[in-house]
Amino acid sequence: MAAAENYAKYAEQGARFVTCLADLVRPAVGFAAVTLLEAAGYRVVVPPAQTCCGQPNFNGGDRAGAQAIARRNIDMLLAYEQIVLPSGSCAGMIKRDYPLLLAGDDIYADRARTLAGRVWELASFLVEVAGYHPPPRELGRVTYHDACAGLRELGIKSQPRQLLIEAGADLVESNQAEVCCGFGGTFCVKYPDISNNMVSRKMADAVSTGAPCLVAGDLGCILNMEGKAHRDGMDIEVIHFAELLTRSER
Repeated sequence: MAAAENYAKYAEQGARFVTCLADLVRPAVGFAAVTLLEAAGYRVVVPPAQTCCGQPNFNGGDRAGAQAIARRNIDMLLAYEQIVLPSGSCAGMIKRDYPLLLAGDDIYADRARTLAGRVWELASFLVEVAGYHPPPRELGRVTYHDACAGLRELGIKSQPRQLLIEAGADLVESNQAEVCCGFGGTFCVKYPDISNNMVSRKMADAVSTGAPCLVAGDLGCILNMEGKAHRDGMDIEVIHFAELLTRSER
């Protein structure tokens, strides 16, 4: 589909789900995602009524609360043919967990499955749907962290790497690229010592690559790894791939 056709379709039927962490902690990721989608030929629509995807409720055992949030988001998002999120964990929540949460709901079970088929994580959308090829530039040496939810729930691995390499990054794989960073939502709060041990090993492995930049696609992981790097005085930047891909353009 040509870029002009993409633009027209997205202007009418597309939406971007911002996510809580991008909205409240690192809005640069949200703006970078918009920049990439517009560069791919899409007009970005952000439904103003959106809030959380409900993942904290779901992970914390508040099933009723998670179901209520899911129903609200389904009502808001079903008007759009495509919903794009700059986070594998939030995308996984809507795409995989909403249908499970509402499987016994006579009204929302079908709606949850319909919505699930329209949800995309940002890198997978850019590569698999938009056919986007970023303009080449000097991004330098980077290493990549595969966030658990994106990798294991949505199969996100090659897509962000493809974007980074095409954009001019010298990608160096670490030994523990697919190993959890220790964030895990409420896991890092419930088991702080285990979480700290996990992120310590993760960051030591990233630093060992010699890359000055550690890239990921999930803000929970990024904040966890960035915090560890800051606390321990590690000379490595931790950044979302959308931020890096748009850095020289903004």
